[in-house]
Amino acid sequence: MCDHCDDLNRTVLLLGFLVMYAEQPGHDEQFADIVGGALAMSLPLDDAAATYGLPPEPGTGW
Repeated sequence: MCDHCDDLNRTVLLLGFLVMYAEQPGHDEQFADIVGGALAMSLPLDDAAATYGLPPEPGTGW
């Protein structure tokens, strides 16, 4: 697997763990919002679309 694919998979995994954390009673909502936003912004949308079968980013490949 390529290096950036490994990073992408790790980021998606961290987002999944963050979702599970955010569903727990008494979670720190501000932490979940900030970290979730930062992780989401770090995802390269074109790679995520290709790897996870998501639609392409608007304006690309149309």
